[in-house]
Amino acid sequence: MKKVELLFPAGDSEKLKVGFHFGGDAVYVGLKDFSLRANAKNFADNDIIEMINYSHKIGKRIYIALNIYLLPDETALFIEKLKFIETVKPDGIIVSDLGALYLAKKHSPSIPIHISTQANTTNQYAVSMYK
Repeated sequence: MKKVELLFPAGDSEKLKVGFHFGGDAVYVGLKDFSLRANAKNFADNDIIEMINYSHKIGKRIYIALNIYLLPDETALFIEKLKFIETVKPDGIIVSDLGALYLAKKHSPSIPIHISTQANTTNQYAVSMYK
């Protein structure tokens, strides 16, 4: 039987460290762009690098939420972020948009992809597409 992963959101580095201190196994964070966690402070690129290094150093996992619904004029910047994410190696990406899923597979191929609870998966056909 697999161990359940205690995953928590962190809008800033203090919340990330407190969550790990109190037993969290993994964290999901948002970037300044492309996260539905609009009310959180979220992380700039240099902060993401620091938090990935910190999380991995203490044996914890970190996922980046890219769970927006991607608009056509956001695609170029989204691809840039995916290429950046490919280089910094978080433990996964969380997406909810099929276009974002397609681009993540293409531009961050080594990073596992998880489907957000924000995604519309109300029937077996949607699940099949995400699979």
